[in-house]
Amino acid sequence: MSDPIDPRRSALLVMDYQPGIVALLDDPQPLLERAARAVAIARDRGATVGYVRVAFTERDLRSFAPTSRMGHTAVAAGERLRDDAPQTAIHAAVAPREGDVIVRKTRVGAFSTTDLHQQLQARGIDTLLLAGISTSGVVLSTVRDGYDRDYRLVVLADACADPNPGTHEFLTQTLYPRQADVISVDELDAQLQLPAT
Repeated sequence: MSDPIDPRRSALLVMDYQPGIVALLDDPQPLLERAARAVAIARDRGATVGYVRVAFTERDLRSFAPTSRMGHTAVAAGERLRDDAPQTAIHAAVAPREGDVIVRKTRVGAFSTTDLHQQLQARGIDTLLLAGISTSGVVLSTVRDGYDRDYRLVVLADACADPNPGTHEFLTQTLYPRQADVISVDELDAQLQLPAT
């Protein structure tokens, strides 16, 4: 990545960092620490911090078509994905603050069932820094949709995780570089700078 990332026009999206999803990972603590560090860097540099959480109300669950695999998955997840359950709150390790963007989604990607795009546009955001669980779920869907919406995309590879490490490796090393810059949280620290004037 050659150009610095302007924090004034950037948003770090922390996606699906929820206790019920974090618990699906074998050893989530290092990931939580890296994500918390990314949040701290973004806040320190003046970037917007946004949170995307997946959670379903009874009405949401009833709205799925009988053929929907996602609907079956949401129902089978039970309390882990219910809107009012503690498991769907944003994980305390990366807790939001007043003024952060927070949206609840009912599909895989961050945009299709939320007003996230409108909120980001209202703040003048054109660059998205992505951290999420899972690399093959919310991150993949958000990269694809964000690319179609003309955002500059930066995937924080070590602040993303997938239950299948091989899938994570393939996506971050082979697929994502076609549509996004892929960096580490350490590189974010160096890249998130106001442009020279």
